Amino acid sequence: MASHAATAIEQPVTTEASLAVNLQSFQRSVVLPVSAERAFEWHAAPGALERLTPPWEEIRVISRTGGIDNEGEVVLSVPAGGLRQTWVARHSHCVWGQEFRDIQVRGPFAHFEHRHRFANHGVDASQLTDEISYRLPGGSLGAWLGGSFVEQKLATMFGYRHRTTLMDLTQWKQLHEAGFSSRKVLVSGATGLVASTLIPMLTTQGHRVARLLRKPTPSVYATGLPDAIWNSESGEVQEGSLDGVEAVVHLAGENIAGGRWTPAFKQRIRDSRVVGTRKLCERLAALKEPPSVLVCASAIGFYGDRGDEVLTEESAMGQGFLPEVSEAWEEACEPARKAGIRVVNLRIGIVLTPRGGALQKLLTPFWWGAGGVAGKGSQYWSWISVDDLCGAILHSIATPSLAGPVNATAPQGVTNREFTQVLARVMRRFACVPLPELAARMALGEMAHDLLFASSHVQPVRLLSTGYQFRFTDLECCLRHLLGRPLELPKG
Repeated sequence: MASHAATAIEQPVTTEASLAVNLQSFQRSVVLPVSAERAFEWHAAPGALERLTPPWEEIRVISRTGGIDNEGEVVLSVPAGGLRQTWVARHSHCVWGQEFRDIQVRGPFAHFEHRHRFANHGVDASQLTDEISYRLPGGSLGAWLGGSFVEQKLATMFGYRHRTTLMDLTQWKQLHEAGFSSRKVLVSGATGLVASTLIPMLTTQGHRVARLLRKPTPSVYATGLPDAIWNSESGEVQEGSLDGVEAVVHLAGENIAGGRWTPAFKQRIRDSRVVGTRKLCERLAALKEPPSVLVCASAIGFYGDRGDEVLTEESAMGQGFLPEVSEAWEEACEPARKAGIRVVNLRIGIVLTPRGGALQKLLTPFWWGAGGVAGKGSQYWSWISVDDLCGAILHSIATPSLAGPVNATAPQGVTNREFTQVLARVMRRFACVPLPELAARMALGEMAHDLLFASSHVQPVRLLSTGYQFRFTDLECCLRHLLGRPLELPKG
């Protein structure tokens, strides 16, 4: 913590009278489709803070001790005017099923207290109310200068938090009413971009998670099960670490945008998917009690460059490097299929999150007004929000009728030109600096065609036919949610 550039403000000893001076307040409520007790349990579960932290804020958890019901503390590193500060929050005043509070012990505010209240609201519903009282440093001048800024920040943050809570608990209720209960889930690629959203979603839904790792990596919150260490090349796994696992989510694989596609790098891309998947499936097949389901990542790269053709799970494989890798990747699951494990090959589109991937790479040029259409802009970019991808994984685990290829893309695909226009509008920036295809090919080589200019208009037919309800079908709503721009709560 000594490395942080800014000095945090120690929480002063205050009296009721002194707190009233320049004390400001904020309050927002949301109606949730579950009981107050269930809503409270969701907030008390491991991973809740990660689910509620907006992805556009570079907030990092340094450490945590205890929980919301036993005076636990969380130490955060938060952005503050281009620097970083340490924020220490202590949980207190817990009345299980009704309320708890987070009180700043150390941080950027002179005083900050967050009260979470839960109350039943009609039949099978509850109201969550977030009440915040705060005092800015600098007395009356600080309140005058920073009050409106903080108010807007809180409104944006709690809009995101309430949408996320509502959507997560809506899916939990749907699955719970269908008879789906807690599972022991093994997740590979556990420190990657998708898993960093998936694992908190699983733990807040009541599942226990074992992370499949190549080397021991600390976690800042309990996942419910011990980590499993494995060698993806040999398939060796710690003895007994896979026993009792009921579902497996396999996300491991070399980042295809992690370097220029030299022959050696292309081999690494292929081997990390094909060899690792086959070794894991052989290990799962050899268990005395194999898991009932394996959800294995694949990619819409399976379809290749197909122009305006509408692609479903029944569409034929395309031509080129990525289609060949995707086909071999899915075939590598055969040992698991033969062992009676239900295998879902999730063909994933462009995953949207500002924490990484394509969207993160686009944000900087768009912010500076240097964004623009890639090539002709007519190529389809089939996208999916990171929350919908993780929701689709959970849906795949819970849906016995799902097996084989499953497209994980939003129902409404867009062209690159449409994507560019929407992102520019959401960011309130011009997008008038096109990316010529020739320049991209010179800079990136073969990768430029497959990642930027190939067109795949993919439809998630099997997800929709099995009842998956997308959180975001509209690109602009998705981007506004992810980037902290004004957006109303979803209806229903």
